[in-house]
Amino acid sequence: MFTPAYPPRVPSRRLAALALCALFAVAGCTAFGRAVKEGDQFTTEHKWAEAEAAYLRALAADPDASEVTVKLRSVRKEWSKETYDQAQSVHATGDLPGAQKLLLRALELDGENEPARTLLTQTLDARVAAGQAALKEERLQDARAEFDAVLAVSPDHVAARKGVDAVQVAWARRWFKTAQQLEESGKLGNALLAYLRADQERVGATAARERAEAVRQKLRDEVAYLVVATPVEDKAQAPDVAQRLAAGRLASMLPKEVPIRVVTEAPESKVGVKLDLTLERVLPLKAVEPFQKTQRYLAGNRSVPNPKRRQFEDRLLNAERTLEEVERKQAVALRDYLRRQAELNTVRQTAERCRERERKTCLEIIQRCGEAVREVEQAGQVPEECNPTACATRQCGQEEALLAQNAAVVLQLEKQLDASLEQNEQQRREVQRGRDTMFREPITVEEPMYSDFVYDVELHRLTVKATVTSVLRELMSAQAPPAPVTQDYEVKHEDSSNKGYDRYGVLADPVQLRNELELRVEVGDTAMADLAHRVMERFDAYRQKRVEDARRGMVRPGAEDVVETSVRVLLLTADKPPSDILLPVTQARGLQRPESLFNK
Repeated sequence: MFTPAYPPRVPSRRLAALALCALFAVAGCTAFGRAVKEGDQFTTEHKWAEAEAAYLRALAADPDASEVTVKLRSVRKEWSKETYDQAQSVHATGDLPGAQKLLLRALELDGENEPARTLLTQTLDARVAAGQAALKEERLQDARAEFDAVLAVSPDHVAARKGVDAVQVAWARRWFKTAQQLEESGKLGNALLAYLRADQERVGATAARERAEAVRQKLRDEVAYLVVATPVEDKAQAPDVAQRLAAGRLASMLPKEVPIRVVTEAPESKVGVKLDLTLERVLPLKAVEPFQKTQRYLAGNRSVPNPKRRQFEDRLLNAERTLEEVERKQAVALRDYLRRQAELNTVRQTAERCRERERKTCLEIIQRCGEAVREVEQAGQVPEECNPTACATRQCGQEEALLAQNAAVVLQLEKQLDASLEQNEQQRREVQRGRDTMFREPITVEEPMYSDFVYDVELHRLTVKATVTSVLRELMSAQAPPAPVTQDYEVKHEDSSNKGYDRYGVLADPVQLRNELELRVEVGDTAMADLAHRVMERFDAYRQKRVEDARRGMVRPGAEDVVETSVRVLLLTADKPPSDILLPVTQARGLQRPESLFNK
């Protein structure tokens, strides 16, 4: 008999998955084919950008499609040729920047486009020639723009590099000439910035650095704050100390970055102070002060109770007391457990007697039911004596509940009793360990015994005091001179000495005091350092006023008058130049390194 072969049944979920995969495959092929078709259509219409985008979409769908890669390369070659033709037209009109941009695009599309490469070389040479022509006509910005554009494409272009060097030299000479004119007109601040800008444009092209140093020195001399230090009047007849108060020592202690000049004669119309010094006295003092020191030494050993054993004994005593408490709690738990266990036995017996009565009652009911059934005359009739609810009635429910409650309490007490027994055992082990540790530790130990040895010491002190009277008055002030200030300066050195006691470990210490001449020199330097600090306070007050005047002109930092004021203020504050003045002024003149203003 022939049986038709039916195809095997495929589950519905598998069919859905296959259909979904087929749908994705068709969709992918459709996207690829549509992109290729659009690319071919745009290529026919010479829409190169759209064709390139379409072929790139096709390659994104199928990166291994070599025919699409060939088409994309062909499109870019044709696009490069068309761009080259446009560049030729633009080059013919003389628009060299536009032609350069198009030629770079043509070479980006097709690196093998030799005509475009040749024309690009010609365009770059033409731009170099245009830059050289602008350089001859002193159009330096236009020349630099042409050379930079060429170097952006060809960094190794020799003529363009030479052109950039020539432009830098021309800028340096222009700034140098401007600086000379400003210097001749007396605008030294503007001239200094112009010289610095010339040196920045091209180092060594002009003598800008040397002239900047000369102008800087003129400005420093112009804004210098003078300190007229008259010769010291030596009333103490101490030339070694008076020499430390001379003008040269004051100049060495003042900062070199700021224009402070220490001179001995007062010129006219100069800002500064006059310092008059008088050395009143120089008094050396020597003193010896006896006192005592103590030296601890080892006198022997002695037996003392072992502190560790005392600690172990205390720890053992605490452990034994804890054990007593644990045993007491254990006894309480055991009594509670035994009492509740006896109550549980009583309740269990009561419940068993109640169950026995229920069983007997149920048997009697079953017996009466059997007798009643035998007396029934009709079949299928159930007598009232056979009612099942008669045996189902529970009469011992209260006894059963009380039994369960007592059983739960006994179980809980049993757990507590087990925990107490475990804790008792652990505490006994802890007590035994404490006993073992205590008996292993000795009762007494040896400790060193120290004593103090008192010995005599002499403190030798050498002190040099110098009394100096100073008068600081402003040079251009018409007021009466201020009152003299007399101040004492003191320098001292101390050292102690004692004998040697080898038995107690005290080493001999001889006196090693510094020389009196050294202290006299030091006290003179101390006085001069204080005077230099007072002079700097006057100088700081003077230049702070100048700084405030310069800050008011920062709304127009490029103006010549503002630059003149600001440069002088910056030279006065060379140690800490204010950035709100330094940066705006230097940026207005195009300086890349503001610190070059101070020759740093």
